[in-house]
Amino acid sequence: MRIKLAGIFVNDQDNARTFYSEVLGFQVHTDAAYGEKERWLTVVSPDDPEGTELALGLADGPSEQFQRALRESGTPATSLGTDDCQRDYETLRERGVHFTMEPTKMPYGGTDAVFEDGCGNLINLHQD
Repeated sequence: MRIKLAGIFVNDQDNARTFYSEVLGFQVHTDAAYGEKERWLTVVSPDDPEGTELALGLADGPSEQFQRALRESGTPATSLGTDDCQRDYETLRERGVHFTMEPTKMPYGGTDAVFEDGCGNLINLHQD
């Protein structure tokens, strides 16, 4: 087995599509109708277009509460990997991304930085 799909909730799928593709540089894998108000929206790494997809599901009801609870507790909704946290931190800051934590060596290993995705989430950027 392998992980094929992971997901987070977003408060606006149009903004999420723009942020995750144009700002972070992911490729839109799927963007299709999925109910009356929601789309099935996934992005992938351009380095691995057949790899793990990140689903950007529309938050509503209980999922809004879950998303808000994660955010209020300072818990990132997901973690993205990088081979150079400092480089990507600087690049994303130049693109206007707001970081809540600069690259920091972590006691459990690696370096983490945390940013806001503008869609209700904190996202962790991790380098081993």
